[in-house]
Amino acid sequence: MDLLQQANVDSARGNVHRPADAVIRHIYLHIPFCARICPYCAFYKTLPDRDQSDRFCDALLRELEMHAAQFRIEPETIFFGGGTPTALSTAQLERLLRDFHEIVALSAVAEWTIEANAGSVSPRKAAALRAAGVTRISLGVQSWNDRLLKILGREHTAAKAEASYHIIRAAGFPSINIDLMFGLPGQTVADWQLTLDKTIALRPDHISAYCLTYEEDTEFFRRQATGEYQSDESADAEFFTTALTMLEAAGYIHYETSNYALPGHESIHNRAYWRGADYLGLGPSAFSTVALERWQNVADYRAYANRVLAGESPVADREQLTTAMKQRERVALSLRTNEGVPAEWLAHSGEARREFIDLGLLEQRSARYVLTPRGKLLADSVAAGLM
Repeated sequence: MDLLQQANVDSARGNVHRPADAVIRHIYLHIPFCARICPYCAFYKTLPDRDQSDRFCDALLRELEMHAAQFRIEPETIFFGGGTPTALSTAQLERLLRDFHEIVALSAVAEWTIEANAGSVSPRKAAALRAAGVTRISLGVQSWNDRLLKILGREHTAAKAEASYHIIRAAGFPSINIDLMFGLPGQTVADWQLTLDKTIALRPDHISAYCLTYEEDTEFFRRQATGEYQSDESADAEFFTTALTMLEAAGYIHYETSNYALPGHESIHNRAYWRGADYLGLGPSAFSTVALERWQNVADYRAYANRVLAGESPVADREQLTTAMKQRERVALSLRTNEGVPAEWLAHSGEARREFIDLGLLEQRSARYVLTPRGKLLADSVAAGLM
Protein backbone atom coordinates (compact mmCIF):
# COMPACT_ATOMS: atom_id res chain seq x y z
CA MET A 1 0.00 0.00 0.00
CA ASP A 2 1.47 3.39 -0.95
CA LEU A 3 1.43 6.48 1.26
CA LEU A 4 -1.63 8.00 -0.39
CA GLN A 5 -3.63 4.80 0.00
CA GLN A 6 -2.53 4.54 3.64
CA ALA A 7 -3.55 8.14 4.28
CA ASN A 8 -7.02 7.45 2.84
CA VAL A 9 -7.42 4.38 5.05
CA ASP A 10 -6.24 6.28 8.12
CA SER A 11 -8.64 9.14 7.37
CA ALA A 12 -11.54 6.71 7.09
CA ARG A 13 -10.62 5.09 10.39
CA GLY A 14 -10.14 8.42 12.16
CA ASN A 15 -6.45 7.73 12.80
CA VAL A 16 -4.03 10.62 12.94
CA HIS A 17 -0.31 10.30 12.28
CA ARG A 18 1.74 12.78 14.28
CA PRO A 19 5.43 13.62 14.23
CA ALA A 20 7.31 11.23 16.50
CA ASP A 21 9.45 14.03 17.90
CA ALA A 22 6.52 16.35 18.70
CA VAL A 23 6.50 17.72 22.25
CA ILE A 24 3.14 18.91 23.56
CA ARG A 25 3.43 22.06 25.68
CA HIS A 26 -0.23 23.11 25.77
CA ILE A 27 -3.35 21.09 26.62
CA TYR A 28 -7.01 22.05 26.34
CA LEU A 29 -9.68 19.86 27.95
CA HIS A 30 -13.36 20.31 27.07
CA ILE A 31 -16.03 19.61 29.68
CA PRO A 32 -19.40 20.24 27.98
CA PHE A 33 -21.76 20.18 30.94
CA CYS A 34 -23.81 23.28 31.78
CA ALA A 35 -26.57 23.66 34.37
CA ARG A 36 -28.41 25.82 31.84
CA ILE A 37 -27.95 26.14 28.07
CA CYS A 38 -27.30 29.80 27.22
CA PRO A 39 -29.19 30.89 24.07
CA TYR A 40 -26.19 32.67 22.50
CA CYS A 41 -23.52 29.97 22.98
CA ALA A 42 -22.37 27.96 19.94
CA PHE A 43 -19.83 25.76 21.75
CA TYR A 44 -20.68 22.09 22.18
CA LYS A 45 -22.50 21.80 25.51
CA THR A 46 -25.17 19.70 27.17
CA LEU A 47 -27.02 19.41 30.45
CA PRO A 48 -25.25 17.40 33.17
CA ASP A 49 -25.88 13.67 33.35
CA ARG A 50 -24.91 12.40 36.79
CA ASP A 51 -25.17 8.79 35.62
CA GLN A 52 -22.58 9.39 32.91
CA SER A 53 -20.22 11.96 34.44
CA ASP A 54 -17.89 9.46 36.14
CA ARG A 55 -17.64 7.47 32.91
CA PHE A 56 -16.94 10.70 31.06
CA CYS A 57 -14.06 11.45 33.43
CA ASP A 58 -12.74 7.91 32.82
CA ALA A 59 -12.71 8.67 29.09
CA LEU A 60 -10.88 11.98 29.49
CA LEU A 61 -8.10 10.33 31.44
CA ARG A 62 -7.96 7.41 29.02
CA GLU A 63 -7.58 9.78 26.08
CA LEU A 64 -4.72 11.52 27.87
CA GLU A 65 -3.07 8.13 28.39
CA MET A 66 -3.50 7.32 24.68
CA HIS A 67 -1.76 10.52 23.68
CA ALA A 68 0.95 10.10 26.31
CA ALA A 69 1.86 6.82 24.63
CA GLN A 70 2.45 8.66 21.33
CA PHE A 71 3.81 12.04 22.36
CA ARG A 72 6.21 13.59 24.77
CA ILE A 73 3.75 15.61 26.83
CA GLU A 74 5.49 18.23 28.92
CA PRO A 75 2.80 20.87 29.39
CA GLU A 76 3.54 24.48 30.22
CA THR A 77 -0.15 25.38 30.20
CA ILE A 78 -3.38 23.48 30.80
CA PHE A 79 -6.83 24.93 30.16
CA PHE A 80 -10.09 23.28 31.28
CA GLY A 81 -12.89 24.89 29.28
CA GLY A 82 -16.47 24.16 28.36
CA GLY A 83 -19.26 24.12 28.95
CA THR A 84 -18.68 24.54 32.62
CA PRO A 85 -15.83 22.51 34.14
CA THR A 86 -17.00 23.41 37.63
CA ALA A 87 -20.32 21.69 36.86
CA LEU A 88 -18.44 18.52 37.79
CA SER A 89 -18.45 17.61 41.46
CA THR A 90 -15.54 18.48 43.71
CA ALA A 91 -14.61 14.79 43.92
CA GLN A 92 -14.61 14.42 40.13
CA LEU A 93 -12.46 17.51 39.63
CA GLU A 94 -10.05 16.35 42.34
CA ARG A 95 -9.75 13.00 40.59
CA LEU A 96 -9.08 14.57 37.18
CA LEU A 97 -6.43 16.85 38.62
CA ARG A 98 -4.79 14.08 40.66
CA ASP A 99 -4.67 11.65 37.74
CA PHE A 100 -3.29 14.31 35.40
CA HIS A 101 -0.31 14.45 37.75
CA GLU A 102 0.07 10.67 37.54
CA ILE A 103 -0.18 10.38 33.74
CA VAL A 104 2.08 13.23 32.62
CA ALA A 105 4.88 15.24 34.22
CA LEU A 106 3.53 18.61 35.31
CA SER A 107 6.65 20.16 36.80
CA ALA A 108 6.87 22.68 33.94
CA VAL A 109 3.27 23.91 34.18
CA ALA A 110 3.31 27.67 34.58
CA GLU A 111 -0.43 28.25 34.17
CA TRP A 112 -3.40 25.97 34.82
CA THR A 113 -6.74 27.61 34.05
CA ILE A 114 -10.23 26.36 34.82
CA GLU A 115 -13.36 28.13 33.62
CA ALA A 116 -16.09 28.58 36.23
CA ASN A 117 -19.60 29.94 36.26
CA ALA A 118 -21.13 31.76 39.17
CA GLY A 119 -23.46 29.29 40.80
CA SER A 120 -21.07 26.35 40.45
CA VAL A 121 -18.41 27.72 42.80
CA SER A 122 -18.18 26.85 46.48
CA PRO A 123 -15.42 27.48 49.06
CA ARG A 124 -14.71 23.72 49.19
CA LYS A 125 -14.46 23.36 45.43
CA ALA A 126 -12.28 26.46 45.09
CA ALA A 127 -9.94 25.26 47.85
CA ALA A 128 -9.67 21.81 46.23
CA LEU A 129 -8.78 23.29 42.83
CA ARG A 130 -6.13 25.54 44.32
CA ALA A 131 -4.63 22.70 46.39
CA ALA A 132 -4.41 20.54 43.25
CA GLY A 133 -2.30 23.11 41.42
CA VAL A 134 -4.79 25.26 39.49
CA THR A 135 -3.31 28.74 39.19
CA ARG A 136 -5.98 30.65 37.28
CA ILE A 137 -9.78 30.83 37.31
CA SER A 138 -11.80 32.36 34.48
CA LEU A 139 -15.18 33.39 35.87
CA GLY A 140 -18.07 33.80 33.41
CA VAL A 141 -19.87 36.90 34.71
CA GLN A 142 -20.86 38.52 31.35
CA SER A 143 -22.71 41.42 33.02
CA TRP A 144 -23.42 42.93 36.42
CA ASN A 145 -26.94 43.83 35.25
CA ASP A 146 -29.62 41.31 36.30
CA ARG A 147 -31.91 42.34 33.42
CA LEU A 148 -29.20 41.56 30.88
CA LEU A 149 -28.22 38.34 32.65
CA LYS A 150 -31.82 37.18 32.28
CA ILE A 151 -31.77 37.96 28.55
CA LEU A 152 -28.54 35.96 28.27
CA GLY A 153 -30.18 33.01 30.00
CA ARG A 154 -27.59 32.95 32.76
CA GLU A 155 -28.45 31.04 35.91
CA HIS A 156 -26.75 33.51 38.25
CA THR A 157 -27.55 36.99 39.47
CA ALA A 158 -25.06 39.83 39.77
CA ALA A 159 -24.97 39.30 43.54
CA LYS A 160 -24.22 35.60 43.09
CA ALA A 161 -21.43 36.42 40.63
CA GLU A 162 -19.84 38.84 43.07
CA ALA A 163 -20.04 36.28 45.88
CA SER A 164 -18.37 33.70 43.61
CA TYR A 165 -15.59 36.15 42.77
CA HIS A 166 -14.85 36.73 46.44
CA ILE A 167 -14.83 32.95 47.11
CA ILE A 168 -12.27 32.49 44.34
CA ARG A 169 -10.15 35.41 45.53
CA ALA A 170 -10.19 34.11 49.10
CA ALA A 171 -8.96 30.70 47.90
CA GLY A 172 -5.68 32.33 46.89
CA PHE A 173 -5.53 31.80 43.12
CA PRO A 174 -2.63 33.80 41.66
CA SER A 175 -4.73 35.05 38.75
CA ILE A 176 -8.45 35.58 38.15
CA ASN A 177 -10.13 36.50 34.88
CA ILE A 178 -13.64 37.90 34.52
CA ASP A 179 -15.49 37.38 31.24
CA LEU A 180 -17.75 40.22 30.09
CA MET A 181 -19.95 40.71 27.02
CA PHE A 182 -21.12 43.79 25.13
CA GLY A 183 -23.47 44.41 22.22
CA LEU A 184 -26.26 42.60 24.06
CA PRO A 185 -29.94 43.06 23.15
CA GLY A 186 -31.19 46.12 24.99
CA GLN A 187 -27.78 47.01 26.43
CA THR A 188 -26.90 50.71 26.58
CA VAL A 189 -23.50 52.35 26.82
CA ALA A 190 -24.47 53.44 30.34
CA ASP A 191 -25.16 49.78 31.23
CA TRP A 192 -21.73 48.85 29.86
CA GLN A 193 -19.98 51.62 31.76
CA LEU A 194 -21.56 50.45 35.02
CA THR A 195 -20.41 46.87 34.35
CA LEU A 196 -16.89 48.09 33.62
CA ASP A 197 -16.87 50.29 36.73
CA LYS A 198 -17.98 47.35 38.88
CA THR A 199 -15.37 45.05 37.36
CA ILE A 200 -12.56 47.57 37.81
CA ALA A 201 -13.57 48.06 41.44
CA LEU A 202 -13.18 44.31 42.06
CA ARG A 203 -9.71 44.49 40.50
CA PRO A 204 -9.47 41.09 38.77
CA ASP A 205 -6.06 40.32 37.28
CA HIS A 206 -7.46 39.83 33.79
CA ILE A 207 -10.60 40.92 31.93
CA SER A 208 -11.97 39.46 28.70
CA ALA A 209 -14.52 41.69 26.95
CA TYR A 210 -16.26 39.98 24.04
CA CYS A 211 -18.71 41.38 21.54
CA LEU A 212 -21.83 39.26 21.18
CA THR A 213 -21.91 37.41 17.88
CA TYR A 214 -24.99 35.74 16.48
CA GLU A 215 -23.77 32.21 15.83
CA GLU A 216 -25.61 29.67 13.73
CA ASP A 217 -27.53 26.94 15.57
CA THR A 218 -28.26 29.20 18.54
CA GLU A 219 -31.53 30.68 19.77
CA PHE A 220 -30.10 34.19 19.42
CA PHE A 221 -29.30 33.55 15.75
CA ARG A 222 -32.88 32.45 15.10
CA ARG A 223 -34.23 35.51 16.91
CA GLN A 224 -31.97 37.74 14.84
CA ALA A 225 -33.23 36.05 11.67
CA THR A 226 -36.81 36.99 12.60
CA GLY A 227 -35.79 40.59 13.24
CA GLU A 228 -36.37 40.46 16.99
CA TYR A 229 -32.66 41.05 17.66
CA GLN A 230 -30.39 43.19 15.52
CA SER A 231 -26.66 43.75 15.49
CA ASP A 232 -25.39 47.34 15.35
CA GLU A 233 -21.79 47.81 14.22
CA SER A 234 -21.63 51.47 15.23
CA ALA A 235 -22.92 50.68 18.71
CA ASP A 236 -20.49 47.78 19.02
CA ALA A 237 -17.65 50.13 18.10
CA GLU A 238 -18.72 52.51 20.87
CA PHE A 239 -18.85 49.65 23.39
CA PHE A 240 -15.38 48.52 22.30
CA THR A 241 -13.90 52.01 22.53
CA THR A 242 -15.49 52.55 25.94
CA ALA A 243 -13.89 49.37 27.27
CA LEU A 244 -10.52 50.25 25.76
CA THR A 245 -10.54 53.73 27.28
CA MET A 246 -11.78 52.77 30.74
CA LEU A 247 -9.69 49.63 31.20
CA GLU A 248 -6.44 51.16 29.99
CA ALA A 249 -7.05 54.15 32.28
CA ALA A 250 -7.44 51.65 35.15
CA GLY A 251 -4.03 50.11 34.42
CA TYR A 252 -5.01 47.14 32.27
CA ILE A 253 -2.89 46.33 29.22
CA HIS A 254 -4.90 45.76 26.05
CA TYR A 255 -2.77 42.89 24.79
CA GLU A 256 -5.30 41.26 22.43
CA THR A 257 -8.46 42.51 20.77
CA SER A 258 -10.75 41.08 23.47
CA ASN A 259 -8.32 40.74 26.37
CA TYR A 260 -6.92 43.05 29.03
CA ALA A 261 -4.53 42.21 31.84
CA LEU A 262 -2.69 43.78 34.72
CA PRO A 263 1.07 43.59 34.06
CA GLY A 264 2.28 39.99 34.35
CA HIS A 265 -1.19 38.44 34.12
CA GLU A 266 -1.52 37.95 30.37
CA SER A 267 -2.80 34.44 29.59
CA ILE A 268 0.18 32.23 28.72
CA HIS A 269 -2.09 29.59 27.20
CA ASN A 270 -3.93 31.98 24.90
CA ARG A 271 -0.71 33.69 23.85
CA ALA A 272 0.70 30.33 22.82
CA TYR A 273 -2.38 29.72 20.69
CA TRP A 274 -2.15 33.15 19.06
CA ARG A 275 1.52 32.51 18.25
CA GLY A 276 0.66 29.28 16.44
CA ALA A 277 2.02 26.80 19.02
CA ASP A 278 1.03 23.13 18.86
CA TYR A 279 -1.69 22.14 21.31
CA LEU A 280 -3.56 18.99 22.27
CA GLY A 281 -7.33 18.99 22.79
CA LEU A 282 -9.03 16.39 24.97
CA GLY A 283 -12.75 15.73 25.27
CA PRO A 284 -15.75 15.91 22.93
CA SER A 285 -15.52 18.50 20.12
CA ALA A 286 -11.96 19.50 21.15
CA PHE A 287 -9.51 20.50 18.43
CA SER A 288 -5.81 19.61 18.33
CA THR A 289 -3.07 20.97 16.09
CA VAL A 290 0.36 19.35 15.92
CA ALA A 291 2.76 20.38 13.15
CA LEU A 292 0.63 20.27 9.97
CA GLU A 293 -2.09 18.00 11.38
CA ARG A 294 -5.38 19.30 12.77
CA TRP A 295 -8.17 17.11 14.08
CA GLN A 296 -11.39 17.40 16.04
CA ASN A 297 -13.01 14.90 18.37
CA VAL A 298 -16.61 13.84 17.92
CA ALA A 299 -19.02 16.44 19.37
CA ASP A 300 -21.06 14.03 21.48
CA TYR A 301 -19.91 13.12 24.96
CA ARG A 302 -21.55 9.69 24.96
CA ALA A 303 -20.07 8.73 21.57
CA TYR A 304 -16.75 10.18 22.68
CA ALA A 305 -16.68 8.08 25.87
CA ASN A 306 -17.81 4.94 24.04
CA ARG A 307 -15.02 5.24 21.50
CA VAL A 308 -12.22 6.07 23.90
CA LEU A 309 -13.13 3.42 26.48
CA ALA A 310 -13.30 0.86 23.67
CA GLY A 311 -9.75 1.77 22.69
CA GLU A 312 -10.88 3.53 19.50
CA SER A 313 -10.01 6.96 18.19
CA PRO A 314 -12.48 9.71 19.13
CA VAL A 315 -11.47 11.77 16.08
CA ALA A 316 -14.38 12.81 13.86
CA ASP A 317 -12.61 15.09 11.39
CA ARG A 318 -9.05 15.73 10.38
CA GLU A 319 -7.32 18.23 8.15
CA GLN A 320 -3.91 18.30 6.55
CA LEU A 321 -2.60 21.85 6.76
CA THR A 322 0.03 23.47 4.59
CA THR A 323 2.81 25.76 5.72
CA ALA A 324 1.05 28.63 3.92
CA MET A 325 -2.24 27.92 5.73
CA LYS A 326 -0.55 27.94 9.13
CA GLN A 327 1.27 31.16 8.28
CA ARG A 328 -1.98 32.87 7.31
CA GLU A 329 -3.49 31.80 10.63
CA ARG A 330 -0.48 33.15 12.50
CA VAL A 331 -0.79 36.50 10.74
CA ALA A 332 -4.52 36.75 11.54
CA LEU A 333 -4.09 35.80 15.19
CA SER A 334 -0.89 37.74 15.85
CA LEU A 335 -2.34 40.87 14.31
CA ARG A 336 -5.01 40.83 17.04
CA THR A 337 -2.29 41.19 19.70
CA ASN A 338 -0.35 44.23 20.87
CA GLU A 339 2.82 42.59 19.54
CA GLY A 340 1.55 42.67 15.97
CA VAL A 341 3.45 40.83 13.25
CA PRO A 342 7.05 40.97 11.96
CA ALA A 343 7.37 43.23 8.93
CA GLU A 344 8.64 40.40 6.75
CA TRP A 345 5.36 38.51 7.21
CA LEU A 346 3.57 41.27 5.28
CA ALA A 347 6.24 41.80 2.63
CA HIS A 348 3.95 40.33 -0.04
CA SER A 349 0.98 42.60 0.78
CA GLY A 350 2.44 45.94 -0.27
CA GLU A 351 -0.60 47.64 -1.79
CA ALA A 352 -3.07 46.43 0.84
CA ARG A 353 -0.61 47.25 3.62
CA ARG A 354 -0.12 50.81 2.36
CA GLU A 355 -3.88 51.26 2.02
CA PHE A 356 -4.51 50.22 5.63
CA ILE A 357 -1.72 52.53 6.80
CA ASP A 358 -3.25 55.43 4.84
CA LEU A 359 -6.64 54.65 6.39
CA GLY A 360 -5.11 54.86 9.87
CA LEU A 361 -5.81 51.21 10.66
CA LEU A 362 -2.24 49.89 10.62
CA GLU A 363 1.12 51.34 11.63
CA GLN A 364 4.74 50.26 11.65
CA ARG A 365 6.64 50.18 14.91
CA SER A 366 10.27 49.33 14.45
CA ALA A 367 10.32 46.04 12.52
CA ARG A 368 6.69 45.11 13.23
CA TYR A 369 3.23 46.10 12.07
CA VAL A 370 0.50 46.65 14.65
CA LEU A 371 -3.11 47.74 14.52
CA THR A 372 -4.01 51.26 15.57
CA PRO A 373 -6.88 51.80 18.04
CA ARG A 374 -9.17 52.26 15.01
CA GLY A 375 -7.71 49.19 13.39
CA LYS A 376 -8.50 47.08 16.44
CA LEU A 377 -12.19 47.67 15.71
CA LEU A 378 -11.69 45.96 12.34
CA ALA A 379 -9.00 43.43 13.23
CA ASP A 380 -10.48 40.50 11.32
CA SER A 381 -11.22 42.57 8.22
CA VAL A 382 -7.72 44.03 8.15
CA ALA A 383 -6.18 40.59 8.52
CA ALA A 384 -8.32 39.24 5.67
CA GLY A 385 -7.36 42.18 3.46
CA LEU A 386 -3.65 41.71 4.12
CA MET A 387 -3.80 38.04 3.20
